[in-house]
Amino acid sequence: MRAVVYKGPFEVAVEKVEDPRIQHPNDVIVRVTSTAICGSDLHMYEGRTAAEPGIVFGHENLGVIEEMGEGVTSLSRGDRVVMPFNVACGFCRNCSAGFTGFCLTVNPGFAGGAYGYVAMGPYTGGQAEYVRVPYADFNCLKLPEGTEKETDFVLLADIFPTGYHGNELADVRPGESVAVYGGGPVGLMAAYSAMLRGASKVFVVDRVAERLQKAREIGAVPIDFTQGDPARQIKDQTAGQGTDKGVDAVGYQAQAQGEDREEPAVVLNSLVETVRPTGALGVPGLYVPRDPGGPDEQAKQGMLMVAIGRLFEKGLRMGTGQCNVKRYNRHLRDMIIEDRAKPSFVVSHELPLDQAPSAYDKFDKRVEGYTKVVLHPHA
Repeated sequence: MRAVVYKGPFEVAVEKVEDPRIQHPNDVIVRVTSTAICGSDLHMYEGRTAAEPGIVFGHENLGVIEEMGEGVTSLSRGDRVVMPFNVACGFCRNCSAGFTGFCLTVNPGFAGGAYGYVAMGPYTGGQAEYVRVPYADFNCLKLPEGTEKETDFVLLADIFPTGYHGNELADVRPGESVAVYGGGPVGLMAAYSAMLRGASKVFVVDRVAERLQKAREIGAVPIDFTQGDPARQIKDQTAGQGTDKGVDAVGYQAQAQGEDREEPAVVLNSLVETVRPTGALGVPGLYVPRDPGGPDEQAKQGMLMVAIGRLFEKGLRMGTGQCNVKRYNRHLRDMIIEDRAKPSFVVSHELPLDQAPSAYDKFDKRVEGYTKVVLHPHA
């Protein structure tokens, strides 16, 4: 089959790789009809992880079941399904408690597994014509038949639940104000989710014009951090108080204000200043224990200069960690079905698989309006 293969920093290629096969009675093979490029993929693409050449990318996958192991009981051939980016068993201590992003079974020695991602287990990615899904009864979410709302449903694999998760970590409640740092796909989903949860006012902080315009279009207040300290800009619009809650949808590759360099802790520290005393922060943005491309020795070891004293002084709470997609994807799916949510507003490009190398390059450079790319392997 054809798949997107990592060749080295800033290089992927569409190549022939081995077809997936049933390895366990609980497996299914899915013919991938839509698979998205994620900002997390760019960390590997840029050489900012320990990913080795040869890995097949792709953890945001939707398609139709073509083969089934004999142990699968709740699914049928021909079912249209979307899979959480988390590979999870469904029965370990963490999965039983709803923390499917931290499964203790699928990746021995590590809490959590994912498709096509470095250190997240032996699960080939789905930016390919086919993908194997383990523990399929647990991991496959059924969708309505056909092709309707395809670009909405594929976002259930990761960024829509992850944006929602940022609000859950911050305990966003109706009527509250929220500051979202990062206007990429996850940040826009976090802002959108805050509105779905009844937030009264939502700010989105970024510097990319297309992202700020998208934020404005969904009813958020765009904040361009190149125009001044974003915390001060937001306080000026909240009677000097700051927001009730904040979400970090950027992570460790944050850009220093007014400078073309990285400052890994800048978003966390800005949020500490942005959120009012006794508020809360949700941090779904990716932070890593090691970053070979970090701007200093501390950052390379995952050690950041965070204003913990100020966090403590203000009595702020902070929740972190990758999204437990299964916790949210069913009810978010139902909101899409009932036209209560349409997350596909973030999708800027739908392309055939062969255009993946160009799409990665343009998405990484934030050019030509590339905000979210969905690939169609069988187009």
